[in-house]
Amino acid sequence: MKKLLFVLLLITLILPCGSMAAGKKNPLAAWQPKFDPSGAKYTYILSNISHPVIEGVGVGYRIRDKVWEKSGGRLYVDFRPLAQLGGEKDVISKLKLGAVQGMLSSSVAAANISDRLGIVNLPYVVDTFDKLDTFRNTPELWEPFANGAQRQGLLVADITGYGPYGWATTTPVATNADAKKINFRIAEAPVNTDIYKAWGLKFTVMPWPDVPQALQTGVITGLDHTAIVCNITRKFTIAKSFTELNYAQGLFIHLINKRWLKKLPKDLQEILLSVIKEESSKTRELTRRQHEAQVAKAKAAGVTFIKLSDADIQELKHKAEPVLEKWGKKIGPDYLNKVRQALADN
Repeated sequence: MKKLLFVLLLITLILPCGSMAAGKKNPLAAWQPKFDPSGAKYTYILSNISHPVIEGVGVGYRIRDKVWEKSGGRLYVDFRPLAQLGGEKDVISKLKLGAVQGMLSSSVAAANISDRLGIVNLPYVVDTFDKLDTFRNTPELWEPFANGAQRQGLLVADITGYGPYGWATTTPVATNADAKKINFRIAEAPVNTDIYKAWGLKFTVMPWPDVPQALQTGVITGLDHTAIVCNITRKFTIAKSFTELNYAQGLFIHLINKRWLKKLPKDLQEILLSVIKEESSKTRELTRRQHEAQVAKAKAAGVTFIKLSDADIQELKHKAEPVLEKWGKKIGPDYLNKVRQALADN
């Protein structure tokens, strides 16, 4: 009798969970592979924290399908977006150990891996789509960056993005004086902390999953982020103003565990790296279009887009110079100067 009661109790506990799980829609259903990956000899686990509806994230699935085709089914790119493998700090640790082989890391998180990778977060350096293309396609600018995580056993294979940064706020910010009234959420990255201190603005360092509640309750009144992300993740339903600072490009940096890569057969190494390069290049162009489309959708939904005056932008640039000097020492002053000079006319 006791055994029967135990079984009945177990069933009552399990069935509701099972029915809810069955009824819950899979957010990644549209991206399931159209092939059976079980026969692959090699697997490349690739992580990302965001949703593949963002072009810079969806590239993971395009890489998956193209690598499968070109490798004849020998190499399967097991792409895991939506933080399936944990937060970025956790995944970076797994990546260094080789438990995860690849990662589309946000550029703000990548600065925690290597100071050199922080160059793309510095204000008004790689700040436009054109500058990003020049940075990526100029070997003397790109190669030092791509090799910036070698000491950590990682290779930077390529970059995709999620648009230019600005301020999504609950009240309009049309001047630097307006910005001082806002409590901005910024990412968990040392570069961002230094920037906001230099700008003299109030900020709160906060993990992205904590943002919705903090924004709804007024703990924060602004976001340092991009229009693409704010519109897709519905942050504009609360923060209905967006100030177009365009001080940096939001990037996903494709990191690979070097030790794992070297163990792959040579032809598969070449296939993986060439596909990543090809698809990342296409995706950077898709991101330009997605930015334009998401801004248009947000405006149509009533979001107000604001540009600071030239004088206010110059003030932000001037205040940021000590940050550039500080990080130049970490990144390499000669390298930073070379990048700034090369991109000055773009």
